[in-house]
Order: sequence, then C-alpha cells, then structure tokens
Amino acid sequence: MLRRIFLALCLLAGLTGLAQAQGFDNAPWDALLKKHVQILRAGQATEVDYDGFKVERASLQSFLDSTSKVTRPEFDRWSNPAQLAFLINAYNAWTVELVLTGYPGIKSIKDLGSFIQSPWKKRFIPLLGETRSLDDIEHGLIRGSGRYNDPRIHFAVNCASIGCPALRAEAYVTERLNAQLEDATQMFLSDRTRNRVESDTLKVSSIFKWYRPDFEKAWRGANTLGQFLALYGGPLGLNSDSASHLSAGKLGIEFLDYDWRLNVISSSTRGGKP
Repeated sequence: MLRRIFLALCLLAGLTGLAQAQGFDNAPWDALLKKHVQILRAGQATEVDYDGFKVERASLQSFLDSTSKVTRPEFDRWSNPAQLAFLINAYNAWTVELVLTGYPGIKSIKDLGSFIQSPWKKRFIPLLGETRSLDDIEHGLIRGSGRYNDPRIHFAVNCASIGCPALRAEAYVTERLNAQLEDATQMFLSDRTRNRVESDTLKVSSIFKWYRPDFEKAWRGANTLGQFLALYGGPLGLNSDSASHLSAGKLGIEFLDYDWRLNVISSSTRGGKP
C-alpha cells in the first residue's frame, strides 16, 4: 500500500512538473487565429479578418479572461519558453481586442490613441495581478524582465499594422517556440517590401532603429546590428561577400518608413488564398 501511495505521489509530481513546464493552454487563441488570419506571400505577411473576430468576440473575450486568471506565482513556475509564449499570445490577443474597440471606424491602431497618450500606453489589460498596457507587456514583462533576451520577439509581437511583422496564423507554443520565432524572423526579413538591398545599401524596417540595442546584446554572437542581420543573410538576399561586409560594418544600413495602416483583410484576399 505504501509503495502504491509513493508511486501515485511521484506520478502526480511528474504531471505537475510537466504542466508547469508547458504552461498555459493557448488552443482557443490558436483556433481563432487559424480562422481569422489570412496568410500572404507564403507567410511573409498576413491580413486580419477583424469582422470575423467581431463575430466571435465572445470567444476572444473568453480567452482573454483566461489569461487574466493566471497568477504571478503560477506564471513564475513555468519554464521560460512557456512564459514567453504566453506573453506573446497575450500581447497579440489584447491588441486584436483593442482594435475591435474602434473597428471599423479606424484606419490605424494609432487612431485609438490621443495627443497625450499612445494606444500602447493605455492601461486596460488585467494580467499577472496588475492592470497593464501593451507597452507594459512588451517592454516590461518581455524585454525588461531580463529573463528571455531574445531579439526575435520583435518579429512575433504584432502591432496591428501593415509595417509590422505578420500576426502568425497560429498561437505560439512552448514546445515549438524556438522554431516559431526563427520562422517569424526569416519570413519578415525575406519580405522585400520591408527589407531589401538598394544601391549597395541595406534598407530595413524601422524596427531595427527603434530597438537597435536589443539586436546588439551578443545574441548568437552578434554585438552590432550588422552582425545580427548578417546572421540572416540568406533571407535578406545577400551573397556571402555582402553578408561578410555587413557583419564588418562595411555595408550601409538605412531604415525604411513604417506603414501604420491597419492590417485588415482586403477585399481582394477575403474568402480565398492569394
């Protein structure tokens, strides 16, 4: 009898540890994304069916409510990949909810801000025991926590704009997080509307200007922006010589204007794949 009790306790501990490692159930968010995100250019970009999200707003709210029920002690027991997947999904889902508060009467998420406050600074998100803003999630919990230090998060969090990296048509999940982040990075950098070579100059998204220090923290040995971008010479369309020049600081880098128009699905792609 004692042996059986001992084995049962060991099994329970193992299951508890597994649950803590895996973290949060993102399946409801995954289902919404699969239904309401339209993939463009083989994954380089996406458009969002906000009308569809409005029809299923109750399902979105249910998922958001579930994120709000997670306590800080519970969150802290999860593995780092589980935490990061949770935060990325929460950020993206709450961004969709914010857009829905003004849609269809807005052309940009910026329309939801004011002269004195950007939409990203609005505190409307009950998360981990506090009422937070989108900036709190991205710059505080993700970038500012010191736990993750992965610049690829900039290609995963979505600001509901055409200039943003794509809103992924699936939820980020613990067991595939590294592969998903890598794919998101390569897809964004391979998009010539946002990153391209012109006249011996590499012109890239303003994301690399705004968050340049994040790309210069020795991730995979990259101590400069050029070195980080050189890691992705293939997706950027660079040959080996150009990538070497970029890494050595011998290839100029310029930053493109950002397109803040809403990433809403267009009439040309609605109802079918491009």
